[in-house]
Amino acid sequence: MHGLINRSLQCFLRDTYGAALWGDVVADADLPVAEFEAMLTYEDALTFRVLDAAEARLAKSRATLLEDLGTYLVSHPHNEGLRRLLRFAGVGYEDFLHSLDELPDRTRLAVSDLDLPQMELRQLSGNRYRITCSAYPPGFAHVLVGILRAMADDYGALVMLDHAGHHQQEEVIEVTLVESAFAEGRAFDLGARAG
Repeated sequence: MHGLINRSLQCFLRDTYGAALWGDVVADADLPVAEFEAMLTYEDALTFRVLDAAEARLAKSRATLLEDLGTYLVSHPHNEGLRRLLRFAGVGYEDFLHSLDELPDRTRLAVSDLDLPQMELRQLSGNRYRITCSAYPPGFAHVLVGILRAMADDYGALVMLDHAGHHQQEEVIEVTLVESAFAEGRAFDLGARAG
């Protein structure tokens, strides 16, 4: 597993639940390191041990934990760079949805050896969509649901999201865009510079 994925999981657990919880997860998972390096590669088994330990400590399902991770990746102040990358998809939530097919390639521009699952958006009707993504890494679609939910809030859109399970080698997410301008979204300026 790419170290950036493990590092994101580590930061999510530490920022959300505290350093003590992260220390307990490191011990419970019997990790050889207390901190993941973002640009290294780790055995997949380490990532799954971290998830198992976090599930047990927090008494949360894997799906809930991964969805919370997706929300964190967009909404936490430490991740403003990722939020900006996602917001460059367009001025509205619908633009964002239509840009998902390009996300793996855009990610590789920033981190050349990070392979995100391929995603495909299909418009089922005027406001209903289906997103399919490959089922590796397992649970990625749950992370994507969290990202989709947080981005809807960011754009001020009202959406209904449902992880619709697996179909062959893919995970399926159903999206209903109830209202694209439901609330005021978070401020965003394409020309803004970090201070």
